[in-house]
Amino acid sequence: MKKEWILEIVLIIILTFMYYLNKPINSPKVIYVPEGSINKIITHLGNKNYNVNKLDSLILRFMGTPQYGWINIGATTNTKADFLYKLATSKAALKEIMLIPGETTYIFLNYLASELALNRDLLQSEYDAQSNKPEGALVPNTYKFPFGITEKMVIKILLSKSIIQMKEASIKIFGNYDEKRWFHFVTVASIIQKESANTREMPIVSSVIYNRLKQNMKLQMDGTLNYGKYSHEKVTPKRIKDDYSPYNTYKYSGIPASPVCNVSFDAIKAAIFPAQTKNLYFMKSSRGTHDFTSNYSTHLTNIKRATK
Repeated sequence: MKKEWILEIVLIIILTFMYYLNKPINSPKVIYVPEGSINKIITHLGNKNYNVNKLDSLILRFMGTPQYGWINIGATTNTKADFLYKLATSKAALKEIMLIPGETTYIFLNYLASELALNRDLLQSEYDAQSNKPEGALVPNTYKFPFGITEKMVIKILLSKSIIQMKEASIKIFGNYDEKRWFHFVTVASIIQKESANTREMPIVSSVIYNRLKQNMKLQMDGTLNYGKYSHEKVTPKRIKDDYSPYNTYKYSGIPASPVCNVSFDAIKAAIFPAQTKNLYFMKSSRGTHDFTSNYSTHLTNIKRATK
């Protein structure tokens, strides 16, 4: 009788355990696993309202140690056993996404939607909701995202990683981070980014911008019209005439109220530390670089030479 009683208890325990492991658990397809101990991971998931507890921490120890970061578990509803097993064994299916210096957010969101199979309109609405900057809030870099990530999370990651890099750069240069001051330089840098043929030219282009501003001259730079969806379009005389956006530096004096594009730290450094020149003009030469001059007649000669 004693053996039968023990067997019954064992059977009840096994059946209870099997029932527990077959309970459904709901989660996004892609979840974030923090770096740290299994207890820390389970606590984090519990705080995110996933139905896990300390017992799951013990079970997970027998299955393996989860990979930290974003992982794709493949379904929104799993049994407890499947969820814990996938948590322990799933690897992130990552897609590398590169934001090129000088690219606009509009074009980049198109690219994100295509590469990650996301909704373009939702990406835009999330960007608008999470960022107070219409342009220039993203740092050009190579980012890695798991397939299945949501539009909201993509924008959150991009903005959070970008602002961390911007603050670090600002503190290194100025000793602090002042958002208004920083984005003033980002705006100048965005013009430099669009106009420069290479990084070596950036401080010189920067000097032209500041020299023209000092003399109350309009910037009259084509690059400012390569904003938004016009990022890669050739600027024509008709476009200059018909464009009444605040980016049109042929019509309006000063720099635009916001950046034209997302910029590299090389361009930002050039905006902060311009070359000391008297240049007021530059023209793209047949070599692909620019000829700079402080003299208008020389500038006209450079134009003739380049357009022959």
